Amino acid sequence: MLELPEATAVADQIRATLVGKRIVDAAANESPHRFAWYTGDPAEYGSRLRGQTIRGAEAYGNHVETRLDNRMLVTSTSLRFHERGATLPANRQLRLEFADGTALTAHVQMWGVMFCPNEGEDAGPRDYGVAKSRHSVLCSEFDEPYFLSLLDDAARKLSAKAFLATEQRIPGLGNGVLQDMLWTAHIHPKRKMADLSDGEVRRLYAAVKSVMLEMTRLGGRDSEKDLFGQSGGYRTVLGPKTAGTPCPACGATIRKENYLGGNITYCPACQPLP
Repeated sequence: MLELPEATAVADQIRATLVGKRIVDAAANESPHRFAWYTGDPAEYGSRLRGQTIRGAEAYGNHVETRLDNRMLVTSTSLRFHERGATLPANRQLRLEFADGTALTAHVQMWGVMFCPNEGEDAGPRDYGVAKSRHSVLCSEFDEPYFLSLLDDAARKLSAKAFLATEQRIPGLGNGVLQDMLWTAHIHPKRKMADLSDGEVRRLYAAVKSVMLEMTRLGGRDSEKDLFGQSGGYRTVLGPKTAGTPCPACGATIRKENYLGGNITYCPACQPLP
């Protein structure tokens, strides 16, 4: 699933590749998906989008906001750019065709939104609105005092995973990117935030900031694809594919468990659970 590093890479690529392109045909829900969400009736997307020109794009959390002439398209799923003459994928939940013969499609894997509101309608999903209202971990305002301000009494009762990846405390930080952050900080995903020392909390902040910046600098994780179908340049240390392999830091076997509705991967030596 796309998270902040990949959403940022895609928004950058849209600005570099698609700005100025005019949409001549569009359709949504051509391949219905149970967990694909739209604004209103997806059958109306053609009339909403035809004639619109792409003007810009920004990433907010794991959402990409593509700005058009007088509306916007908010997506949180895989987007692909197609050159003129390319065969478009049959399995698609959104299709935009441009005047120059190029195209853009969206494909939902687990779940995803493709919101295109009319004036007066909700601009997007709740977590997108929350992401727009909070500091991005990539900006200078997301400093150590700000991070500590997120650790209120309720948050201290949570595990490290729950603190980082729920309630959009840190927009765009989900289960996919937090594994490497916790490994870098030497903190087990199940550790309670209340049990962390001040030094460990500061170490966690430093890991969140540095790992997210590095993932973004390299165009996202190698487990995810960008606008052109290319894998990101950040080599993921902990993930489903590395479970059972040696930890690159100490050589212990990386473990995988189910926890809080998803998998966690960790090094039992580098991230001990007291």
